[in-house]
Amino acid sequence: MPHVVSKKPVGLPTRGKTASNRLRRVDNFILLYEPSLLTRTDGLFARSHYVDLGYGFDARTTLESAARFRRVNPNLPILGVEIDPERVAAAQPFEDEITHFRLGGFNLPLRAGESVRLIRAFNVLRQYEERDFASAYERLAEFVLPGGLMIEGTSNPFGSIWVANVARRPLESRSSLLGNRQQAVGVQNWKFEALVFSTNFRMGFEITDFQAVLPKNYIHHVLRGEPIYDFFEAWKRCTAETSATKVFGLRQWFVASAQRLAQEGYNISIERKWLSKGYLIWKLF
Repeated sequence: MPHVVSKKPVGLPTRGKTASNRLRRVDNFILLYEPSLLTRTDGLFARSHYVDLGYGFDARTTLESAARFRRVNPNLPILGVEIDPERVAAAQPFEDEITHFRLGGFNLPLRAGESVRLIRAFNVLRQYEERDFASAYERLAEFVLPGGLMIEGTSNPFGSIWVANVARRPLESRSSLLGNRQQAVGVQNWKFEALVFSTNFRMGFEITDFQAVLPKNYIHHVLRGEPIYDFFEAWKRCTAETSATKVFGLRQWFVASAQRLAQEGYNISIERKWLSKGYLIWKLF
């Protein structure tokens, strides 16, 4: 999947702030959600990359991901992408044969024959206007193999609370995506598979904490009559109805509220492997 990309990165610099293990729960989620995506070696997947887009002022989040993901695939090519030349220069001493840091933006700096299996883009799109959301997604879609994923969202400074879109490059045609009622407006080349809410409970368990870190396509839509507003109202109601379980701990309360939310008709993954670890997955298909 060769690409010729502009030498000028497309996008704007992020604030660049990060912290050690800020995105550990994101990586752990990926390892639980679809580990086979990291280990695939068929066809173009044999040498396809994991891309950490907008890794920040130093290389730590990319290198931490490399350590986690290479436990399941020691040969996984990893690419950290930043739009700030100084950040790239600071990260390049950490490169090796399968770990690279390059200057780029939404026009990923891939070389001839390179492709992408997975993109993590955290705390990147939040700074943009909502009108820029679809164009960023569509540009990134050019580089991702069919069946590949992007996890894109926002976390608090320490990664204890985050919300993210899980979007897949479909195998099917664009027209088949039209039935996805939660498809982001203007985005045609991705299938929005899930909206994931994550907490490690260190900040307690308050539904409004998740509202503060919604991805860009949701953050301005917590308004009466919008699906995300109805979702939060339902979840708040379910936490109130299950509040007796908090005597057993916040984790049990979280689990009980999610199970009640599923009973109300929301397509929630109620497997214990998710809920007991603080992941609520709202499946959008």
